[in-house]
Amino acid sequence: MEFVFKKKYGQNFISDKNLIKKICSLINANEDDLIIEIGPGAGAITQELTKLNSYYLAYEIDPDLDKYLSRFESSKFNIKYDDFLKRNIKEDIKNIPYKRLFVVGNLPYYITTPILLKFIDEDIESSKNVFMVQKEFGDRLSSKPGNREYGSITVLLNYYYDIKQEIKVPKEIFNPKPKVDSVILSFSSKDKEVIDSKIYKQFVRDAFQFKRKNLRNNLKNYNLTDIELVLSRYNYTLNNRAEDIPYEVFVDIVKSIF
Repeated sequence: MEFVFKKKYGQNFISDKNLIKKICSLINANEDDLIIEIGPGAGAITQELTKLNSYYLAYEIDPDLDKYLSRFESSKFNIKYDDFLKRNIKEDIKNIPYKRLFVVGNLPYYITTPILLKFIDEDIESSKNVFMVQKEFGDRLSSKPGNREYGSITVLLNYYYDIKQEIKVPKEIFNPKPKVDSVILSFSSKDKEVIDSKIYKQFVRDAFQFKRKNLRNNLKNYNLTDIELVLSRYNYTLNNRAEDIPYEVFVDIVKSIF
């Protein structure tokens, strides 16, 4: 491939056909479903996804890749050369008559969290998302309370999705080769209790704002009496740190107080 990779876009392309087929096998889309691909690059995964004949929408920030992606053009294929984070996704898909939405992407580490939170912030309902992320980040999302990796992003995303590590990806299969290994994660949407997502996100962030401090200190601007009543149901107290608390307890606190 005669292509000048742009470090500012976090471009690391894959060409391993077996891995590509495994990734796409996690997307069980039909002809009347919609697949969104974030950062298709030179189209290695795109080529396999288009075989499903679903509606397809891609976001690629680098217009120089048009020479590789234009070959997929069809009545059901659309690509926007723009920054995914700046797009109004609901506006982009409102005229596509799809039944279910699937999202796939090889996400650059430096924007992984903003991309994942965009679906929550904009209330974009998808059946399943399949993302390649750096292994360290994948370990954070699948970690359990009490582990060092367990943090606010773990609590936030596990409320919305069942998160599963599907495939470990060694750094050697990328071009150019990154410094660390990656992992394929699947995010399957949950049937969840209805709470205000903005309040939930803010509360969780406040609880984790100072990692070494306990809940009493991090949440001192909230009604601590009410919080402790909920915590006591699960045998926790305000002396616990946020990293000790399962996401279900955070959900119950927000549901009870707000």
